Amino acid sequence: MRKINVLEFVSLDGVIQAPGGPKEDTSGGFEYGGWTVPHGDAAEGAAMKKQMKAPADVLLGRKTFEMFAAFWPQHVDIWPEIQTATKYVASNTITSSEWKPFVFLSGDIAKKIAELKKQDGPNLHVWGSGNLVQTLLKHDLVDALWLKIFPVTLGAGKKLFAEGTIPAAFKVTESTVTPKGVIIINYERAGAVPIGSM
Repeated sequence: MRKINVLEFVSLDGVIQAPGGPKEDTSGGFEYGGWTVPHGDAAEGAAMKKQMKAPADVLLGRKTFEMFAAFWPQHVDIWPEIQTATKYVASNTITSSEWKPFVFLSGDIAKKIAELKKQDGPNLHVWGSGNLVQTLLKHDLVDALWLKIFPVTLGAGKKLFAEGTIPAAFKVTESTVTPKGVIIINYERAGAVPIGSM
C-alpha cells in the first residue's frame, strides 16, 4: 500500500499560495508571491534536497503539473528523480504531455486516488496543488504532512486547511528550525482526534 505525503510551504496564518514567485499564482488578487524566498538558507535547502531525493512518485493538480512541466525538464541536474518518477495528474481538462511518464486522473478523483493508494509502488508526494490537497484532506487520504512553516502572516490567499477538512490526529515524526526561523516539521496521521477533560 502506498502512502500520500503532502509537502507544503505554509505561512503562519495557513496560506500556501504562490510561495515561489510573484507570477506563480495571482488569482484572487494575491500580491505576495515569492514570500518564502527571503527565508531560504542552507538548512532549508538541505531539507528540500532530502525530500526531493526520497523515492516517490508525484501526485499533482493540473496547475502545479503545468508549472513543473515547464520548469523541471530543463533542470535535470537539480532534481533528476522527478524525471523518472511517474507523474499522476488530477485534471479534467488535459490528457497528454511531452513530460513522461505520466498518468492523468479524471472524474471521481478521490475514488481513483484511493484505488491508487492500494497498489504496490513508491509513496506518492503531493507538491503544492492546493485544490487537490483539499480533496485529499476531505476524503481522509493524507498519510503525512511535510510542512515548512514560514515566519510571516499574509492575511489572504489559498489556505492549507479549508472547510471540509475532516477531524484527524497527527504525530510529529521529524522537526527542526532553520536559522531564518522556518519550522520544518513532518506530521504522520495518528487516528482520530483524542479528547479529554481538564
